[in-house]
Amino acid sequence: MSSKVPPELRYAKSHEWVSVSGDTATIGITDHAQHELTDIVFVELPAMGRKVKAGEACAVVESVKTASDIYSPVSGEVAAINQAIVDNPALVNSDPYGAGWFFRVKLSQPAEVNSLLSPADYTKQIGE
Repeated sequence: MSSKVPPELRYAKSHEWVSVSGDTATIGITDHAQHELTDIVFVELPAMGRKVKAGEACAVVESVKTASDIYSPVSGEVAAINQAIVDNPALVNSDPYGAGWFFRVKLSQPAEVNSLLSPADYTKQIGE
């Protein structure tokens, strides 16, 4: 398994990662996704308190070559956003699993996490 796919996370087919602590999920994009996008120059995050559904586009990243929607892998209410990546989008490239997280969702359907990809399945999807 690649060291670029942290084993403690779950993954969406659309290249978002999820880390759950209690009833809150932290969401970001994978190292593979940031690498494909190249240099990220702009991030738009969902509004605090917004209700999101699993699979719903709720954020946007723009890189020097494209713009991409970011989807919420889980349903719930946006409980926190990472203003640091709005101010410094390069954090998504330099630390996608740490300082480059996007938003946190208070889970309304915690079981959805179980339907996300395991690290091994995500690694297979991206062909590493």
